[in-house]
Amino acid sequence: MSEDVVAATTVPATAADTSPDNPWPLQLLSQKLKMHIDRAPSAWVEGQVIELNRRGTNAYLTLRDVDAEISLPASVWTNVLDRQDIPLERGSRVVALLKAEFWLKTGRLNMSVKDIRPVGLGDLLARIERLRHALAAEGLFSDARKKRLPLLPHRIGLITGRDSDAKKDVLRNAALRWPAVEFEIREVAVQGNTAVAQVIAALRELDAHPEVDVIVIARGGGALEDLLPFSNEELIRAVSAASTPVVSAIGHEADRPILDDVADLRASTPTDAAKRIVPDVVEELARVRQARDQLRRDVTRLVERETDRLASLRSRPVLASPEVMVSIRHDDVERLKGRSQAAVTTAVVRAADQLVHLKAQVRALSPQKTLDRGYAVVQLADGGSAPGTRRDVVRHPDQAPPGTQLAVRVAGGRFTAESTGGQEPADD
Repeated sequence: MSEDVVAATTVPATAADTSPDNPWPLQLLSQKLKMHIDRAPSAWVEGQVIELNRRGTNAYLTLRDVDAEISLPASVWTNVLDRQDIPLERGSRVVALLKAEFWLKTGRLNMSVKDIRPVGLGDLLARIERLRHALAAEGLFSDARKKRLPLLPHRIGLITGRDSDAKKDVLRNAALRWPAVEFEIREVAVQGNTAVAQVIAALRELDAHPEVDVIVIARGGGALEDLLPFSNEELIRAVSAASTPVVSAIGHEADRPILDDVADLRASTPTDAAKRIVPDVVEELARVRQARDQLRRDVTRLVERETDRLASLRSRPVLASPEVMVSIRHDDVERLKGRSQAAVTTAVVRAADQLVHLKAQVRALSPQKTLDRGYAVVQLADGGSAPGTRRDVVRHPDQAPPGTQLAVRVAGGRFTAESTGGQEPADD
């Protein structure tokens, strides 16, 4: 008993503690694996049945992922299969409730199917619509995100099936409309579990190509299950993230994969895509001719209108007789010149008359005029004067006592005299 306890206590507690000298017993590893796997919850998964074998009460099937090359074997009780309204067969698309089981004695991992249900067209359509609404709510289908296609692409990237009718339709109709069109073609699987991965890889390759101006994803019509890759969320997000404009040309007019909503342009068919990505050379040449004719008419009208304007300008008097402009100005100058001379002459005559008048006034007031009327100016001959008198003019008899020599100025000149004295009253 004690030896067992000692042995138990020497076993490492975790796998990380094991070593070549202190390993786990195999059964301990198996038990721990079984305990871990038993704790794992069941999970609903979707896949396609590619193998189905019944053996008594058990059945063995293989499920494959719908979008990738991944398969998983599983076992199921036949009574679970018998509950289905429609018997399962190879190629059926199903959802299954799987539970991992670990067989302790053999060390074998088994996936046990607890429930399985076929996925009908209604379920697929409902799932596509839910995804469509979710992506629309994110704004992936917004018109603001869509890019405009170039008027004339330098090179067109084409993603299509290998040697498909869609490829031929696009190439033929594009060449008919624009013979010089060039294509960069990527042939991929357009249905099946590898379609999504191949289309995404081709899309990213063409998106990185420096000469590709627009990318067309084309496929002919088909059943709903065949078109499911073009409603795959991963592919839709890859198209939304592309920097090059993408045209969706999937199926027929009635087909509506989610790719149509996220693409920058939806074409109803591959033929319609070819018509919408390149212009029609015949129509473009016709437009060029129309534009040239319109331009010619506009230039002709412009020349005629300007010719008429020149003729109208030349017919005006100023251009018909340019000297009139000078002669009119000459007459104006002469008239103004005469007016200015008359004004100056009038001013001079008026000023001369005024000057004569002023001279007459000045002469009438001058001392000489007073003398001419018989008056005389008496002054002291020696220039002396009595105290308090002003200068040497005799203004009072007291200034010239008897014997005073006087200088008398009259109109005709000067003479001297001697005062005899005396005083007579002044005349009033």
